[in-house]
Amino acid sequence: MSNILINPTSGSMGVEIHNVDLSKELSDSLFSEIREAFIEHGLIFFRDQELTPDDHLRFAKRWGEININRFFAKVEGYDQIAEVRKDADQKINIGGAWHTDHSYDQVPAMGSILLAKETPKIGGDTLFANMYRAYETLSDGMKKTLESMKACHSSRHVFGAHTGYSEASNQRIGNPELATQDAIHPVIITHPESKRKALYVNPEFTVNFEGWTVEESKPLLDYLTEHTTQQENTTRFQWEPGSIAFWDNRCTWHFALNDYPGETRLMHRITVEGSALS
Repeated sequence: MSNILINPTSGSMGVEIHNVDLSKELSDSLFSEIREAFIEHGLIFFRDQELTPDDHLRFAKRWGEININRFFAKVEGYDQIAEVRKDADQKINIGGAWHTDHSYDQVPAMGSILLAKETPKIGGDTLFANMYRAYETLSDGMKKTLESMKACHSSRHVFGAHTGYSEASNQRIGNPELATQDAIHPVIITHPESKRKALYVNPEFTVNFEGWTVEESKPLLDYLTEHTTQQENTTRFQWEPGSIAFWDNRCTWHFALNDYPGETRLMHRITVEGSALS
């Protein structure tokens, strides 16, 4: 057994893992401990990691195939690493609304590994929400209703040409012509590894329930968002250069706060492919 320390970051979700140097090749036993923590908690953090892009990729590839994001700018020389940047003169940020990554894909991404390269002096934290707890704290009647439902997810209204996202992000978001993804997923999924049930809708990419209009869907989606983002279902992470957050897209939401006007925030993100949800 290794000497790593795993400390909860809140009563709701997330753990910080200490005494690990991700710039080095991890032994199978150490990787197994980290993987168990990830599956159990859905959200793991590391501090003080001095990683090159190659180190970042090596760690990510231990988890699965890499998903190359078709909308984000790339780190120079590394197409598998997305650059999540907000320049000092930008008004909006990337990820500044509750969402889970790639729910608009037929096979959503498993997880995202975000490495902080440059952070503002104050602000720029990320909020996370626990979708296991969101499901478990619903009434029995609501659970029964949602169990039989599916929802439609889309990228069109976020990344499409008519949204103006590319211009507002200083061209950090591009390829609007590729924003053609629509997918239908169960509203309640069983996590493929933990086998726990989780709520799987999100306010950014979920458009409507299958068989319902957008207008009919909105009140229930709004209720589920309000329910999910109650304080007892969330945690907050304060970034420093060298910090890493690795979240499981199948059982978490996240929200990048945009509270650092006039400062730059630069992150490198690698997304790991997932499997079909049921």
